Amino acid sequence: MVKRIFVCLTAVFILMSIISTQAFACTGIRIIAKDGGVVYGRTMEWGAFDLNSNVAVVPRDYSFTGQTPDGFNGKKWKVKYGFASIDMMGQNIFADGMNEKGLAAGLFYHPGFAVYPDYDKTKAGSTITASDMVAYILSNYSTTDEVKAGLKNVRTVAVVEKAIGIPIQAHWMVTDASGKSIVIEYKDKQMAIYDNPLGVITNAPDYDWHMTNMRNYVNLSPVAIPTKKIDDLNFAPLGGGSGMIGLPGDFTPPSRFVRAVAWTQTHRPLKDSGEAVYELFRILDNFNVPLGASEGSNDEGKKLEHMRSSTIWTSGWDTSKKILYYHTQNNRRVRKVDMNKVDYSGSEIVRFPLDEKKEQDVQDVTPIRAK
Repeated sequence: MVKRIFVCLTAVFILMSIISTQAFACTGIRIIAKDGGVVYGRTMEWGAFDLNSNVAVVPRDYSFTGQTPDGFNGKKWKVKYGFASIDMMGQNIFADGMNEKGLAAGLFYHPGFAVYPDYDKTKAGSTITASDMVAYILSNYSTTDEVKAGLKNVRTVAVVEKAIGIPIQAHWMVTDASGKSIVIEYKDKQMAIYDNPLGVITNAPDYDWHMTNMRNYVNLSPVAIPTKKIDDLNFAPLGGGSGMIGLPGDFTPPSRFVRAVAWTQTHRPLKDSGEAVYELFRILDNFNVPLGASEGSNDEGKKLEHMRSSTIWTSGWDTSKKILYYHTQNNRRVRKVDMNKVDYSGSEIVRFPLDEKKEQDVQDVTPIRAK
């Protein structure tokens, strides 16, 4: 019996190790331009297999049903605000999205810390699961204040996701067109909503821990350290960037959180959301994770076929102008979806792949003849 228990615990430990190192290791940020334009964006890391994500446009009045451990018998709702999103595996599991009111929401992995309420069959009618959350928020609310109030009437429970064999452990960042941002978490079976003034999210541990950890880095500055004199010797910094000495460079969630705060709080002045989108991609490029490194996969089999990076895609949502921008592991060219031109009056979800071709779009600028 003891041997069986040991074997079972070992199997669980191995599974959790695989999931925690190959799953979501995403970084989300918000940038506000001088004219009040607000941009939210994130990286999507997944080093186990290609998520084959699509852009999905969800029309008004589309009907959803929340999932419970008993199946699709949870909360029912109709879409009040049409939204665009990026799905996972072509299913109604939306990792990221923005609705026609400029409310943006993203799902981020939160392993070992997300503890949802117990499932109560008698309350199935008000129940959803983690994979429903982004769709539910974008369908129903236009501001973060509305999200705070509305989620009090919703129960989120654990449901096993077949693709990974365990429930999705998640927390969420939500940002509205005014620039207000919040983080939603479940701890000790209770929902916790935090104001997110710095506009940053990564993964475990809890958001309040990350904010406390920032106190360890109050010395960081974009200003170079001045020359220091010791006796008759002068010690000058070896080069630029000395103000950021001590900035953690690894890919763990705490280190990425600190770096994301450092880069978003020291970016150049941005006149509008267009410039903020450019800056957002520049910052998020610092968080790209290659296959085989840190959080990448060691699997050389068919699961990694067509995979070039653990960072599968990077999104940028202009909440002011209602535009989605993105690039992918296959094609670094930035593409956009203008949500102002989208018809939300249809009856079905419209999907199209992020990449028409899974190859880099290279512009040939070779001159025809030399002068």
